Amino acid sequence: MAGEAHHGKKRGTFIQRTIDGLGETMERSLYAEQLSEQAGMLQLLDPRVKFIGTLGIILVAAAARRLDVIAVVAAVAIVLALWSRVPLRSFLNIWIGMVVFSGLIAAPAIFITPGPVLAQIPFLGWNVTSTGVRSAAFLLLRSEVSITLSFLLIMTTPWMHVLKAMRSIGIPALVVVILGMTYRYIFLMLQSASDMFEARQSRIVGTLPSADARRLAAATVGVLLSKSMQLSNDVYLAMQARGFRGEVYTLDTFQLRWRDAIAIPVVAVFVITGLWIGSTS
Repeated sequence: MAGEAHHGKKRGTFIQRTIDGLGETMERSLYAEQLSEQAGMLQLLDPRVKFIGTLGIILVAAAARRLDVIAVVAAVAIVLALWSRVPLRSFLNIWIGMVVFSGLIAAPAIFITPGPVLAQIPFLGWNVTSTGVRSAAFLLLRSEVSITLSFLLIMTTPWMHVLKAMRSIGIPALVVVILGMTYRYIFLMLQSASDMFEARQSRIVGTLPSADARRLAAATVGVLLSKSMQLSNDVYLAMQARGFRGEVYTLDTFQLRWRDAIAIPVVAVFVITGLWIGSTS
């Protein structure tokens, strides 16, 4: 009986966990929009300067052959986050996921990369080489820097401004339009999914068996896919009727200010210096 009660409790929380997860996703997006409107250092810069500067700093980390250079770039990213009033706790989930994902990829290199042996795993007889540890450290640090800077750009810049900055440097309009429409309507799909689960929960009496919970999840995915296909066709026809011919125009106008005039040479010197120092081994 205790086991049945325990399993019943788990089955009963399936829909609620799904609703809570969808709600948290939308709350994080709203939180990012609020951060992008604060008076932080990065928030006050022109989106084009931020976008190009972020790409340049990521290039420094990707091309560097020295761990200390990548570590300096990581420290700069953290300082920029604090200076822009972005709490470091916002990065925790991303950092944890990055360490787990990149760690699984980098772990074999510790043992299979030839080089001086640092230690040996007991019972398994696997040798840990210094070259392998160095390779794994490069992968982890580069991943940390790239994810942190990319996330920082998104947290300090409205998404539509990011897209306009991408378009201003020559990224194809098709790519920009797809990203913009995906971001705009993914929240509508999330809201639809949340409403469907809440409607289902209001009609359920007692607990939901595991098999029924799986069927409910599969049916919801199918309905959402059908809705998304129909919505994409309707939106495209509506855009065509309103004069859309492949290019998206926004009311916001970018304008370089004195802060940007200072940031451009600073970032340029940092990127050139980083590439020069990082190229020396």
